[in-house]
Amino acid sequence: MNGAMREARRAGAEAARGVTARPAAWRRTAVLAALMLAAFTLNTVESLPVGLLEPVAASLRVSVPAAGLLVTGYGLTVAVASVPLAHVLRAVPRRHVLTGLLAALVVSSVVSALAGSYGVLLAARLLAALAQALFWAVMGPVAVGLFAPEVRGRVVGALSVAGSLALVLGVPAATWLGRLSGWRLPFALPAVTGLVCLVTIAALLPSSRPEEEPAAYATGPDARRFGTVLAAGFLSATGAFAGYTYIVAFLDRVSGFAPGTVSVLLSVFGAACLAGVSVTAVALDRFPRAALTAAVIVQTVGMLGLGAAGDRPAAAVLFLVLTGGALGPVFMAAQNAMLHCAPGRTDLALAANSGCYNAGIAAGAALGALVLSHAGPRGVFLAGGLLTAGAGAVLLGGHLPGRRRRPGGRGGAAPR
Repeated sequence: MNGAMREARRAGAEAARGVTARPAAWRRTAVLAALMLAAFTLNTVESLPVGLLEPVAASLRVSVPAAGLLVTGYGLTVAVASVPLAHVLRAVPRRHVLTGLLAALVVSSVVSALAGSYGVLLAARLLAALAQALFWAVMGPVAVGLFAPEVRGRVVGALSVAGSLALVLGVPAATWLGRLSGWRLPFALPAVTGLVCLVTIAALLPSSRPEEEPAAYATGPDARRFGTVLAAGFLSATGAFAGYTYIVAFLDRVSGFAPGTVSVLLSVFGAACLAGVSVTAVALDRFPRAALTAAVIVQTVGMLGLGAAGDRPAAAVLFLVLTGGALGPVFMAAQNAMLHCAPGRTDLALAANSGCYNAGIAAGAALGALVLSHAGPRGVFLAGGLLTAGAGAVLLGGHLPGRRRRPGGRGGAAPR
Protein backbone atom coordinates (compact mmCIF):
# COMPACT_ATOMS: atom_id res chain seq x y z
CA MET A 1 0.00 0.00 0.00
CA ASN A 2 2.79 2.40 0.95
CA GLY A 3 4.60 1.58 -2.30
CA ALA A 4 1.47 2.40 -4.31
CA MET A 5 1.07 5.70 -2.45
CA ARG A 6 4.71 6.64 -3.09
CA GLU A 7 4.29 5.81 -6.78
CA ALA A 8 1.15 7.95 -6.96
CA ARG A 9 2.88 10.90 -5.27
CA ARG A 10 5.87 10.57 -7.60
CA ALA A 11 3.61 10.45 -10.66
CA GLY A 12 1.81 13.58 -9.45
CA ALA A 13 5.08 15.45 -8.93
CA GLU A 14 6.33 14.49 -12.38
CA ALA A 15 3.05 15.56 -13.96
CA ALA A 16 3.40 18.95 -12.27
CA ARG A 17 6.83 19.34 -13.88
CA GLY A 18 5.50 18.43 -17.33
CA VAL A 19 7.18 15.00 -17.32
CA THR A 20 5.48 12.12 -19.12
CA ALA A 21 3.79 9.67 -16.73
CA ARG A 22 5.18 6.14 -16.57
CA PRO A 23 3.12 3.32 -18.14
CA ALA A 24 1.75 0.36 -16.18
CA ALA A 25 4.23 -2.07 -14.60
CA TRP A 26 3.64 -4.86 -17.12
CA ARG A 27 4.20 -2.48 -20.03
CA ARG A 28 7.43 -1.20 -18.46
CA THR A 29 8.69 -4.75 -17.99
CA ALA A 30 7.83 -5.73 -21.56
CA VAL A 31 9.56 -2.67 -23.02
CA LEU A 32 12.66 -3.26 -20.86
CA ALA A 33 12.77 -6.89 -22.04
CA ALA A 34 12.53 -5.73 -25.66
CA LEU A 35 15.35 -3.24 -25.12
CA MET A 36 17.49 -5.95 -23.51
CA LEU A 37 16.87 -8.25 -26.48
CA ALA A 38 17.75 -5.38 -28.84
CA ALA A 39 20.99 -4.72 -26.94
CA PHE A 40 21.90 -8.42 -27.20
CA THR A 41 21.04 -8.50 -30.91
CA LEU A 42 22.95 -5.35 -31.87
CA ASN A 43 26.05 -6.36 -29.92
CA THR A 44 25.93 -9.77 -31.58
CA VAL A 45 25.59 -8.15 -35.02
CA GLU A 46 28.57 -5.90 -34.31
CA SER A 47 30.97 -8.82 -33.78
CA LEU A 48 29.12 -11.37 -35.93
CA PRO A 49 31.73 -11.61 -38.74
CA VAL A 50 34.63 -12.26 -36.31
CA GLY A 51 34.18 -16.03 -36.29
CA LEU A 52 33.06 -16.19 -39.93
CA LEU A 53 35.66 -14.10 -41.75
CA GLU A 54 37.09 -16.99 -43.77
CA PRO A 55 33.77 -18.37 -45.12
CA VAL A 56 32.55 -14.83 -45.88
CA ALA A 57 35.79 -14.01 -47.68
CA ALA A 58 35.69 -17.25 -49.68
CA SER A 59 32.02 -16.86 -50.61
CA LEU A 60 32.36 -13.25 -51.78
CA ARG A 61 35.86 -13.71 -53.29
CA VAL A 62 37.68 -11.14 -51.17
CA SER A 63 40.69 -11.38 -48.87
CA VAL A 64 40.32 -12.09 -45.15
CA PRO A 65 41.69 -8.61 -44.25
CA ALA A 66 39.03 -7.08 -46.51
CA ALA A 67 36.38 -9.15 -44.73
CA GLY A 68 37.79 -7.81 -41.46
CA LEU A 69 36.69 -4.33 -42.53
CA LEU A 70 33.14 -5.54 -41.91
CA VAL A 71 34.00 -5.25 -38.20
CA THR A 72 36.38 -2.29 -38.31
CA GLY A 73 34.12 -0.18 -40.52
CA TYR A 74 31.19 -0.96 -38.25
CA GLY A 75 33.03 0.28 -35.14
CA LEU A 76 34.29 3.44 -36.83
CA THR A 77 30.79 4.26 -38.06
CA VAL A 78 29.41 3.95 -34.52
CA ALA A 79 32.19 6.18 -33.20
CA VAL A 80 31.70 8.91 -35.80
CA ALA A 81 27.90 8.87 -36.13
CA SER A 82 26.72 8.65 -32.50
CA VAL A 83 26.68 12.36 -31.60
CA PRO A 84 25.56 13.77 -35.00
CA LEU A 85 22.63 11.32 -35.25
CA ALA A 86 21.55 11.97 -31.66
CA HIS A 87 21.68 15.72 -32.32
CA VAL A 88 19.75 15.60 -35.60
CA LEU A 89 16.98 13.42 -34.11
CA ARG A 90 16.90 15.04 -30.66
CA ALA A 91 13.31 16.32 -31.14
CA VAL A 92 11.81 13.11 -32.54
CA PRO A 93 9.74 11.02 -30.07
CA ARG A 94 11.82 8.13 -28.77
CA ARG A 95 9.27 5.50 -29.80
CA HIS A 96 9.59 6.62 -33.41
CA VAL A 97 13.39 6.67 -33.20
CA LEU A 98 13.62 3.20 -31.67
CA THR A 99 11.19 1.62 -34.13
CA GLY A 100 13.04 3.29 -37.01
CA LEU A 101 16.46 2.05 -35.98
CA LEU A 102 15.10 -1.44 -35.30
CA ALA A 103 13.56 -1.40 -38.77
CA ALA A 104 17.01 -0.50 -40.11
CA LEU A 105 18.44 -3.48 -38.21
CA VAL A 106 15.86 -5.82 -39.74
CA VAL A 107 16.51 -4.53 -43.26
CA SER A 108 20.26 -4.70 -42.76
CA SER A 109 20.08 -8.32 -41.59
CA VAL A 110 17.95 -9.43 -44.52
CA VAL A 111 20.14 -7.63 -47.07
CA SER A 112 23.30 -9.02 -45.43
CA ALA A 113 22.02 -12.58 -45.69
CA LEU A 114 21.11 -12.13 -49.36
CA ALA A 115 24.18 -10.11 -50.36
CA GLY A 116 25.76 -11.31 -53.58
CA SER A 117 28.77 -9.02 -53.38
CA TYR A 118 31.13 -7.63 -50.79
CA GLY A 119 29.99 -4.04 -51.44
CA VAL A 120 26.35 -4.88 -50.71
CA LEU A 121 27.31 -6.70 -47.50
CA LEU A 122 29.48 -3.79 -46.34
CA ALA A 123 26.70 -1.28 -47.04
CA ALA A 124 24.22 -3.39 -45.09
CA ARG A 125 26.65 -3.61 -42.18
CA LEU A 126 27.11 0.16 -42.14
CA LEU A 127 23.32 0.59 -42.00
CA ALA A 128 23.25 -1.60 -38.88
CA ALA A 129 26.14 0.44 -37.45
CA LEU A 130 24.11 3.64 -37.86
CA ALA A 131 21.26 1.98 -35.98
CA GLN A 132 23.60 0.95 -33.17
CA ALA A 133 25.17 4.40 -33.00
CA LEU A 134 21.76 5.85 -32.14
CA PHE A 135 20.49 2.94 -30.07
CA TRP A 136 22.90 3.37 -27.14
CA ALA A 137 22.13 7.09 -26.97
CA VAL A 138 18.35 6.70 -26.96
CA MET A 139 17.89 3.40 -25.15
CA GLY A 140 19.37 4.49 -21.79
CA PRO A 141 17.09 7.46 -21.05
CA VAL A 142 14.04 5.54 -22.33
CA ALA A 143 14.73 2.47 -20.18
CA VAL A 144 15.63 4.23 -16.93
CA GLY A 145 12.81 6.74 -17.40
CA LEU A 146 10.33 3.88 -17.12
CA PHE A 147 11.38 3.21 -13.54
CA ALA A 148 11.88 5.10 -10.29
CA PRO A 149 15.21 6.99 -9.91
CA GLU A 150 16.40 4.80 -7.03
CA VAL A 151 16.53 1.66 -9.23
CA ARG A 152 17.94 3.19 -12.40
CA GLY A 153 21.38 1.70 -11.83
CA ARG A 154 19.85 -1.77 -11.83
CA VAL A 155 18.08 -0.99 -15.11
CA VAL A 156 21.39 0.09 -16.68
CA GLY A 157 22.91 -3.11 -15.29
CA ALA A 158 20.20 -5.28 -16.83
CA LEU A 159 20.77 -3.72 -20.25
CA SER A 160 24.53 -4.18 -19.90
CA VAL A 161 24.15 -7.82 -18.91
CA ALA A 162 22.04 -8.38 -22.03
CA GLY A 163 24.67 -6.65 -24.17
CA SER A 164 27.48 -8.67 -22.58
CA LEU A 165 25.68 -11.93 -23.33
CA ALA A 166 26.40 -11.25 -27.00
CA LEU A 167 30.09 -12.02 -26.43
CA VAL A 168 29.40 -15.03 -24.22
CA LEU A 169 26.52 -16.60 -26.15
CA GLY A 170 25.56 -14.65 -29.28
CA VAL A 171 28.82 -14.57 -31.23
CA PRO A 172 29.96 -18.13 -30.31
CA ALA A 173 26.51 -19.51 -31.21
CA ALA A 174 26.52 -17.62 -34.53
CA THR A 175 30.01 -18.94 -35.30
CA TRP A 176 28.94 -22.51 -34.54
CA LEU A 177 25.78 -22.18 -36.63
CA GLY A 178 27.69 -20.58 -39.49
CA ARG A 179 30.12 -23.48 -39.66
CA LEU A 180 27.23 -25.93 -39.82
CA SER A 181 24.94 -24.16 -42.27
CA GLY A 182 26.99 -21.42 -43.93
CA TRP A 183 27.46 -17.80 -42.95
CA ARG A 184 24.20 -16.44 -44.36
CA LEU A 185 21.86 -17.94 -41.75
CA PRO A 186 23.59 -16.29 -38.75
CA PHE A 187 23.50 -12.98 -40.62
CA ALA A 188 19.73 -13.39 -41.19
CA LEU A 189 18.61 -14.38 -37.67
CA PRO A 190 18.97 -10.90 -36.11
CA ALA A 191 16.09 -9.84 -38.37
CA VAL A 192 13.80 -12.12 -36.34
CA THR A 193 14.75 -10.80 -32.91
CA GLY A 194 14.88 -7.25 -34.25
CA LEU A 195 11.31 -7.59 -35.53
CA VAL A 196 10.11 -8.86 -32.13
CA CYS A 197 11.70 -5.83 -30.44
CA LEU A 198 10.25 -3.45 -33.03
CA VAL A 199 6.67 -4.70 -32.61
CA THR A 200 6.89 -4.68 -28.80
CA ILE A 201 8.23 -1.14 -28.59
CA ALA A 202 5.87 0.21 -31.24
CA ALA A 203 2.89 -1.24 -29.36
CA LEU A 204 3.82 -0.54 -25.74
CA LEU A 205 6.18 2.44 -25.47
CA PRO A 206 4.30 5.74 -25.08
CA SER A 207 4.99 8.47 -27.60
CA SER A 208 6.11 11.73 -25.99
CA ARG A 209 8.37 14.68 -26.62
CA PRO A 210 11.94 13.66 -25.73
CA GLU A 211 12.51 16.60 -23.38
CA GLU A 212 9.43 15.61 -21.34
CA GLU A 213 10.57 12.08 -20.57
CA PRO A 214 11.50 11.31 -16.94
CA ALA A 215 15.21 10.72 -17.66
CA ALA A 216 15.69 13.38 -20.34
CA TYR A 217 17.96 15.36 -18.01
CA ALA A 218 20.50 14.27 -15.41
CA THR A 219 19.74 14.12 -11.70
CA GLY A 220 22.78 16.32 -10.91
CA PRO A 221 24.26 18.14 -13.94
CA ASP A 222 28.02 18.55 -13.58
CA ALA A 223 30.08 19.62 -16.59
CA ARG A 224 33.38 18.85 -14.84
CA ARG A 225 32.34 15.30 -13.99
CA PHE A 226 31.00 14.84 -17.53
CA GLY A 227 34.36 15.72 -19.06
CA THR A 228 36.20 13.55 -16.56
CA VAL A 229 34.11 10.46 -17.38
CA LEU A 230 34.48 11.00 -21.13
CA ALA A 231 38.26 11.29 -20.87
CA ALA A 232 38.56 8.28 -18.57
CA GLY A 233 36.32 6.20 -20.82
CA PHE A 234 38.40 6.98 -23.89
CA LEU A 235 41.69 6.18 -22.12
CA SER A 236 40.40 2.94 -20.59
CA ALA A 237 38.93 1.76 -23.92
CA THR A 238 42.17 2.56 -25.74
CA GLY A 239 44.17 0.66 -23.14
CA ALA A 240 41.82 -2.32 -23.00
CA PHE A 241 41.59 -2.85 -26.74
CA ALA A 242 45.28 -2.27 -27.34
CA GLY A 243 45.67 -5.54 -25.44
CA TYR A 244 42.43 -7.39 -26.15
CA THR A 245 42.85 -7.09 -29.93
CA TYR A 246 46.03 -9.18 -29.63
CA ILE A 247 45.07 -11.44 -26.72
CA VAL A 248 45.38 -14.60 -28.82
CA ALA A 249 48.97 -13.75 -29.78
CA PHE A 250 49.75 -13.02 -26.12
CA LEU A 251 48.31 -16.28 -24.77
CA ASP A 252 50.12 -18.23 -27.49
CA ARG A 253 53.53 -16.55 -27.61
CA VAL A 254 53.95 -15.28 -24.05
CA SER A 255 51.88 -17.62 -21.86
CA GLY A 256 52.54 -20.67 -24.04
CA PHE A 257 49.00 -22.07 -24.09
CA ALA A 258 47.97 -24.57 -26.77
CA PRO A 259 45.44 -23.38 -29.40
CA GLY A 260 42.63 -25.43 -27.85
CA THR A 261 43.31 -23.96 -24.43
CA VAL A 262 43.34 -20.44 -25.86
CA SER A 263 39.79 -20.97 -27.14
CA VAL A 264 38.69 -22.04 -23.67
CA LEU A 265 40.39 -19.02 -22.11
CA LEU A 266 38.57 -16.69 -24.48
CA SER A 267 35.30 -18.16 -23.20
CA VAL A 268 36.55 -17.64 -19.64
CA PHE A 269 37.30 -14.01 -20.52
CA GLY A 270 33.74 -13.53 -21.80
CA ALA A 271 32.25 -15.21 -18.73
CA ALA A 272 34.35 -12.95 -16.47
CA CYS A 273 33.04 -9.92 -18.35
CA LEU A 274 29.45 -11.06 -17.79
CA ALA A 275 30.12 -11.77 -14.10
CA GLY A 276 31.73 -8.37 -13.64
CA VAL A 277 28.75 -6.61 -15.21
CA SER A 278 26.32 -8.59 -13.04
CA VAL A 279 28.18 -7.78 -9.81
CA THR A 280 28.68 -4.11 -10.67
CA ALA A 281 24.99 -3.70 -11.55
CA VAL A 282 24.10 -4.37 -7.92
CA ALA A 283 26.37 -1.55 -6.73
CA LEU A 284 25.51 1.12 -9.31
CA ASP A 285 22.60 2.67 -7.42
CA ARG A 286 24.46 2.91 -4.09
CA PHE A 287 27.98 3.67 -5.33
CA PRO A 288 27.77 5.19 -8.84
CA ARG A 289 31.13 7.01 -8.66
CA ALA A 290 33.06 4.28 -6.85
CA ALA A 291 31.79 1.62 -9.28
CA LEU A 292 33.49 3.29 -12.25
CA THR A 293 36.74 4.00 -10.41
CA ALA A 294 36.91 0.45 -9.03
CA ALA A 295 36.35 -1.07 -12.49
CA VAL A 296 39.16 1.03 -14.00
CA ILE A 297 41.53 0.06 -11.16
CA VAL A 298 40.76 -3.64 -11.61
CA GLN A 299 41.37 -3.33 -15.36
CA THR A 300 44.70 -1.63 -14.65
CA VAL A 301 45.79 -4.41 -12.30
CA GLY A 302 44.74 -7.08 -14.79
CA MET A 303 46.55 -5.59 -17.78
CA LEU A 304 49.73 -4.65 -15.96
CA GLY A 305 49.69 -8.08 -14.31
CA LEU A 306 49.50 -9.76 -17.71
CA GLY A 307 52.36 -7.64 -18.99
CA ALA A 308 54.52 -8.34 -15.94
CA ALA A 309 53.72 -11.96 -15.11
CA GLY A 310 51.82 -13.31 -18.12
CA ASP A 311 54.58 -15.81 -18.94
CA ARG A 312 53.42 -17.88 -15.94
CA PRO A 313 50.22 -19.76 -16.90
CA ALA A 314 48.50 -19.53 -13.50
CA ALA A 315 49.20 -15.81 -13.23
CA ALA A 316 48.07 -15.29 -16.83
CA VAL A 317 44.69 -16.88 -16.09
CA LEU A 318 44.24 -14.82 -12.92
CA PHE A 319 45.02 -11.50 -14.57
CA LEU A 320 43.02 -12.43 -17.68
CA VAL A 321 39.95 -12.95 -15.46
CA LEU A 322 40.53 -9.58 -13.76
CA THR A 323 40.82 -7.82 -17.11
CA GLY A 324 37.69 -9.48 -18.47
CA GLY A 325 35.79 -8.82 -15.27
CA ALA A 326 36.46 -5.09 -15.58
CA LEU A 327 35.94 -4.58 -19.31
CA GLY A 328 32.12 -4.54 -19.33
CA PRO A 329 31.69 -2.68 -16.01
CA VAL A 330 33.81 0.27 -17.18
CA PHE A 331 31.47 1.10 -20.06
CA MET A 332 28.35 0.31 -18.03
CA ALA A 333 29.39 2.52 -15.11
CA ALA A 334 30.33 5.33 -17.50
CA GLN A 335 26.90 5.14 -19.15
CA ASN A 336 25.29 5.28 -15.72
CA ALA A 337 27.42 8.31 -14.83
CA MET A 338 26.07 10.15 -17.88
CA LEU A 339 22.55 9.81 -16.46
CA HIS A 340 23.76 11.48 -13.26
CA CYS A 341 26.05 14.24 -14.51
CA ALA A 342 25.10 15.16 -18.11
CA PRO A 343 25.18 18.98 -18.35
CA GLY A 344 22.43 18.93 -21.00
CA ARG A 345 20.22 16.21 -22.46
CA THR A 346 21.15 12.68 -21.36
CA ASP A 347 20.72 11.21 -24.84
CA LEU A 348 23.37 13.56 -26.25
CA ALA A 349 25.66 12.78 -23.30
CA LEU A 350 25.24 9.03 -23.84
CA ALA A 351 25.96 9.47 -27.55
CA ALA A 352 29.16 11.33 -26.68
CA ASN A 353 30.17 8.59 -24.26
CA SER A 354 29.49 5.84 -26.81
CA GLY A 355 31.38 7.77 -29.49
CA CYS A 356 34.40 8.30 -27.25
CA TYR A 357 34.43 4.66 -26.20
CA ASN A 358 34.26 3.38 -29.78
CA ALA A 359 36.96 5.87 -30.80
CA GLY A 360 39.04 4.39 -27.99
CA ILE A 361 38.47 0.90 -29.37
CA ALA A 362 39.74 1.95 -32.80
CA ALA A 363 42.68 3.86 -31.31
CA GLY A 364 43.55 0.90 -29.09
CA ALA A 365 43.63 -1.54 -31.98
CA ALA A 366 45.91 0.81 -33.94
CA LEU A 367 48.17 1.44 -30.95
CA GLY A 368 48.37 -2.26 -30.20
CA ALA A 369 49.52 -2.98 -33.75
CA LEU A 370 52.25 -0.34 -33.44
CA VAL A 371 53.50 -1.57 -30.07
CA LEU A 372 53.28 -5.21 -31.14
CA SER A 373 55.72 -4.65 -33.98
CA HIS A 374 58.27 -3.01 -31.66
CA ALA A 375 57.81 -4.56 -28.21
CA GLY A 376 55.85 -7.78 -28.78
CA PRO A 377 52.63 -8.96 -27.07
CA ARG A 378 53.92 -8.29 -23.55
CA GLY A 379 54.67 -4.67 -24.41
CA VAL A 380 51.12 -4.30 -25.74
CA PHE A 381 49.62 -5.15 -22.36
CA LEU A 382 52.07 -2.97 -20.48
CA ALA A 383 51.19 -0.02 -22.72
CA GLY A 384 47.48 -0.74 -22.36
CA GLY A 385 47.82 -1.02 -18.60
CA LEU A 386 49.57 2.34 -18.38
CA LEU A 387 46.82 4.00 -20.42
CA THR A 388 44.20 2.48 -18.13
CA ALA A 389 46.16 3.71 -15.12
CA GLY A 390 45.94 7.16 -16.71
CA ALA A 391 42.16 6.76 -16.82
CA GLY A 392 42.19 5.97 -13.11
CA ALA A 393 44.27 9.05 -12.40
CA VAL A 394 41.79 11.19 -14.32
CA LEU A 395 38.90 9.80 -12.28
CA LEU A 396 40.69 10.23 -8.96
CA GLY A 397 41.61 13.78 -9.95
CA GLY A 398 37.94 14.42 -10.70
CA HIS A 399 37.12 13.65 -7.06
CA LEU A 400 39.17 16.65 -5.91
CA PRO A 401 37.13 19.64 -4.75
CA GLY A 402 36.15 22.00 -7.50
CA ARG A 403 33.46 24.34 -8.56
CA ARG A 404 30.33 22.41 -9.44
CA ARG A 405 27.26 23.36 -11.31
CA ARG A 406 24.09 23.34 -9.20
CA PRO A 407 21.71 20.51 -10.14
CA GLY A 408 18.76 21.60 -12.23
CA GLY A 409 16.19 19.43 -10.48
CA ARG A 410 15.36 16.07 -9.02
CA GLY A 411 14.55 12.88 -10.83
CA GLY A 412 15.70 14.03 -14.26
CA ALA A 413 13.76 17.29 -14.50
CA ALA A 414 14.99 19.78 -17.04
CA PRO A 415 17.12 22.60 -15.68
CA ARG A 416 15.21 25.84 -15.39
